[in-house]
This record gives sequence, C-alpha cells and structure tokens, in this order.
Amino acid sequence: MDNFSKQLARYADLIVATGVSVKKGQTIVLNIGIDQVELAHLIVKSAYLHGAKEVLVKWQDDIITRLFIENTTDLKTIRPSVILENDEIIAEKASRISVVSSDPAAFAGVDSQRIKERQQAVGQAMHKLRQATQNNDLSWTVVAAASPEWAKKVFPELSEEDAHEALWQAIFRSVRLNSDDPNLAWQKHHEFLAQKAAWLNQYQFDALHYQAPGTDLMIGLPKNHLWEGAGAINSQGQSFMPNMPTEEVFTAPDAKRVDGYISATKPLSYAGTIIEGMQFQFKAGEIISCSADSGEAVLKDLIQTDEGAKRLGEVALVPHSSPISQSGLIFFNTLFDENASNHLAIGAAYSFSIKGGTEMNEAELSVNGLNRSQVHVDFMVGSAEMSIDGILTDGQHIPIFRNGEWAF
Repeated sequence: MDNFSKQLARYADLIVATGVSVKKGQTIVLNIGIDQVELAHLIVKSAYLHGAKEVLVKWQDDIITRLFIENTTDLKTIRPSVILENDEIIAEKASRISVVSSDPAAFAGVDSQRIKERQQAVGQAMHKLRQATQNNDLSWTVVAAASPEWAKKVFPELSEEDAHEALWQAIFRSVRLNSDDPNLAWQKHHEFLAQKAAWLNQYQFDALHYQAPGTDLMIGLPKNHLWEGAGAINSQGQSFMPNMPTEEVFTAPDAKRVDGYISATKPLSYAGTIIEGMQFQFKAGEIISCSADSGEAVLKDLIQTDEGAKRLGEVALVPHSSPISQSGLIFFNTLFDENASNHLAIGAAYSFSIKGGTEMNEAELSVNGLNRSQVHVDFMVGSAEMSIDGILTDGQHIPIFRNGEWAF
C-alpha cells in the first residue's frame, strides 16, 4: 500500500503538471467520483503546490444519478445555478480535470428513453462549456481511476481485490507512470505524434478510404482541415494534454461526405450501458441505419439526440500496435479503448480541426463542413486487418495504414 500511495501521488502530479499544466493563480475544476477520495486529495494538494488559486471539487455518484433518472418526475429541468457556474468557469478560463472511474454498466437496465431525455437536458445546459472546451478556450484533461466495479469488468477472472490492483497498474502503465520521468516521457510522446500529424497535414487529403472486414467507408475531409496529435494549446498559449492516455492523431471529417458501411471492433460503454457489435451505414454523411448485438436501443437513442448525432465529428488514427492494444485488454472505457484502435466519433467536431475554426461561429463551422451537436461519442473501428488510403483531389491514393499500422 505504501508503494501504491507513492504511485498515486506521482500520478496526481502528472495530471496537474502535464494534464492541465497548472499555472500560478489559476482556478481548477475537478470532476471525480466519490470512490476516489485519496486521488482527489492528492490532485488538490499538487494543484496548490503548482500555484493554483482555487480547486473546486465536483463529486460524482453513479448510484445517486441512477436513482434520480429512474425515479424523478422531472428529467428536463437543470437548475439555473448550474448554468451560472458554467458561465463563471468559462469567463475565468478555469482548467478542468475529469477523472473517470464509473462502472461501464452503471445504468444497465434503466429505460433508455429516460436516459436520453436527461442527457439531452444536460447537453443543452453544458453547451457553452462544451463549446469552450472544444475550442480549447481553456485547458482540460480526461484521466482515469480504478473502481472495483470497473475492474471486475476488465479482469473478471480475478478476485475483486486483485482485479482492482491490476486495473490500477494498467492505468499507470498506460500513462507512462513507470518511466523515470513521466512528464518528460509525455513530452517525447507528444513530439512523435506531432510528426505524424505534420506528415498528414502536408497532403491536405480530400478524403480517406477505410477498408477491413465489415468495412468499406469513404470519409470526405473539409478544406483546410488540421490533424492534431497528443498535446494542445489553449487560447492563452498554454500547453496541456486533453487525454491521458492518448495514442491518436485526429481531425474532423466533412459532415456531409461520408458514404459506405463500417463495423465497430470493440464494445462501447455509453450512458452506463455496454453496446457491442455495432454496424453503421452512411449516405451523404448521415447514418441511415445502425444495429448492435447488445445495447441497440441506447445506440439508436444516441443518434436521435439531435441532427448532428446522425453524423461524424472526428476521425482518429491509432496503430494496432499501440501499447493499449498490445495489452490485450478490453477496458470497456472509451478513454482507453479508443487508444487501442482507429476510431470515429458521432456528433460534434472540434473547431480547432480546421484552420481558423476557433474564430468561427456555429453557422460558419457548419458551412465549412464541421458537424455541430450536443454529443461527441467515440467508437472503435480499427483492427490488424484495416487499411486506409488518403485520396488527393486529383484522385491519387496515398497509403496511410496497412494491416493496422502506419504506412509511413
């Protein structure tokens, strides 16, 4: 336990120093589960040591949330104080740390229509804050912490105690915590992914062609799109790491130019439900049909959230040989599983994925091909059998992926 406490303190410092790169005088908003008190204390302590002015802790409890969704007589109302606080966070450009630790099946069996209704209300209330986050107006990071319930999903063959320990160690490995200097290791990783993004940006591909068993999909790309790697820079010029772990290079698709079909290769944990065996058919950018072996009702409710939920907002490239993929684990958590596999996202595009996008309003982003939506949900499509070509405006095909790996 003494060694674990040291690891956890090191992890908290990595989250603060590299995740959001806390600077003197900043306000930090920490969203974290009630099962992660020790980590919360360590993050708060590290943030103050790095000069934070204030750390606001927002505790989350899946059991209370489930009881509310199942029993409330009013799923649509969001208290004005919540929206006011979001406005204050945006105005202050507070840095946001989100720690995910939920049971992937926390809301299994809950009426999908009630989940949808509540998520729509929350989505509308969070719209401005989500926009500010997607614009990188403020620093933000999403990281993970092990909970016993989640651990048993990942390691069902182990005892609860052993599974919990195994998941913590898998998280620590995934964020390079076992390196001599984790912060330096992340800087080198950022530089590697930035090189991949630079290669892709020099071509300005008109489209991408995905081919694999169960997949034949053409994804158009908007003019002046930008590929990004691991790190990001906020509107004040400060660097941060949006996701830890991350292995992806990503951009936005043209929301109206996606045609063909694609099959998911890993389960998706969404709205407390595990969705497996997903398949999608696209025409002129829109999902015209979808199915799933399990969780299909939740999936279909997701794509009905708004008009943008029927289209894509992100294309991300991750080699099959990524460390998370090679671990052989299914985490039932998108933060991890998306970094084991090429993936796409249903819903909103990041405005920084197009040149000048952060200066555009919603209508201008839409005109330039970037999808707008209340939701942004990644699903995994990559495999060792996937090939991807970049297609130039003259029709020339340039190999990007072959057999699940970078072709350059």
